[in-house]
Amino acid sequence: MDISPSLIQTLQTAFPGLQQNEAQRIVQSGQVQFFPANTTLCHEGAYETAFYIILDGQVVVTKVINASETRVLKHLSSGDFFGEMAIIHNAPRAATVSTSQPTTVLVLEKEAFSILLEKSSSISLAMVREVSRRLRENDEMAIEDLREKAKELAQAYQQLAELEVARNEFLTVLAHELRTPLMAANGYLQMIQTGMLQEGDLRSAIEVIGHHIQDITSLVNNLLFLQEMNLILPDLKPNNLIPIIKNAVEPYRQIASKSNLNLTLSLPSQELIVRAFPKALERAIAAILDNAIKFSKPGGNVDVIVLQNNHCCQIKIIDQGVGISPEVMPRIYDRFFHTDRIGDNLYRGIGLGLSIAREVIQQHNGTIEATSIPGLGSEFTVTLPLMV
Repeated sequence: MDISPSLIQTLQTAFPGLQQNEAQRIVQSGQVQFFPANTTLCHEGAYETAFYIILDGQVVVTKVINASETRVLKHLSSGDFFGEMAIIHNAPRAATVSTSQPTTVLVLEKEAFSILLEKSSSISLAMVREVSRRLRENDEMAIEDLREKAKELAQAYQQLAELEVARNEFLTVLAHELRTPLMAANGYLQMIQTGMLQEGDLRSAIEVIGHHIQDITSLVNNLLFLQEMNLILPDLKPNNLIPIIKNAVEPYRQIASKSNLNLTLSLPSQELIVRAFPKALERAIAAILDNAIKFSKPGGNVDVIVLQNNHCCQIKIIDQGVGISPEVMPRIYDRFFHTDRIGDNLYRGIGLGLSIAREVIQQHNGTIEATSIPGLGSEFTVTLPLMV
C-alpha cells in the first residue's frame, strides 16, 4: 500500500511522538474511506466497533439533551479521532458524529485495533496518552455542563420562589381589593335596610354602592379576561383603529374630571386599518390609560396622541404623574406586581392592567415601551403594524 507523507504527518498530529514506521503500521491495519457531507458515522447509543482518525475534512459531534434538544459538543478536523470508547470498554456511543463536509477517515475495526496495540507498546503508549487527554477534556466538559445545569436549576428555584411570593401577595391584595368595596357596600345596604337614610343621603348611598359594585365587576372581568387570553387565541380581522381608541378613552373622561385631570385625545384624520380583536385591544389601551390616570397628580394633563409612522401607527399615552423609578421599571408588566405606595400616597390595584396590555399588544404583533422621569410623569408608546 502506497502511504503518502501527508497521511503519516496527520497520524503523528493525532498521536504526538508516534514514529514513522508506527504510523505506517496503523495505516496498514485500517482502511481509508471517503464520506460525503451529512453522513452519520457514529450513532449515539449504538454499540459499534470502529475507531476513526480524520485525515481530511470535518465532522460535528452532537448529543441529545433532555430527550429533545440536540446540542453540538464540538467540531473535529484533520488529526482528530473519535470512537475510542466503543472499542476500549465495549460501551455504546456517547454521541452522534456526522460529516459536516466531505471527509476522509482512517477506520480501524476493533479486532485490528486490539492486535495493533498488543504488538506495539510504543503505539499503545501514544494512543493511551492521547485517549487519556481526550478523557480529561471530556470530564472537564461534563463538569462545566454540570455547573451550567446547577446554575440553571438555581435560577429556576429562584424564579419559583419569586412566583410563590408573588402568588401569596396577589391573593392577599385580591382579598383586600374584594373585601374593601364589599364591606363598604354592605354597610350602606344595612343603613338603607334600617331606614337610617332618607332622600338625598339615600341617593348618595346608592351611588356609592353602585361604584363599589362596579369596582368588583371590573376586577372580576380582568381576572376572567386574563384567563381567557391564556386559553383562546384572538381572531384578528381588519379594523379601523380610531373607533377602538375612542371607545377606550371616552369612559375615562368622567373619571379624569373627578380627579381634576385634563384628558385630551388627538387623532389623525385618516383611517388606520390594523388586524385586531377590537374588544381585547380596547381593553389594553384602557388599562394603560387607567394606569396613567391613577398615578397622575390633581390638576395635571393626561394626553392620548395617535400618530401614523410609515407602515405603523403609534398610540402615546402621556401623563404628568408620579413617574416610575428605575428599579421598578423592569417589573411593571409582571402579573400581580403593583406599587401600593409612592411617598405619602396609597394606590389600589392588583397589578393586572399593564400585564394584560402587554400580552394583548404582543398578540397583535405590536410592542409597548415605557419611559419615565420619577416625579414628572411617564409616557407609554404602543406601536402596531398597519395593513398595507
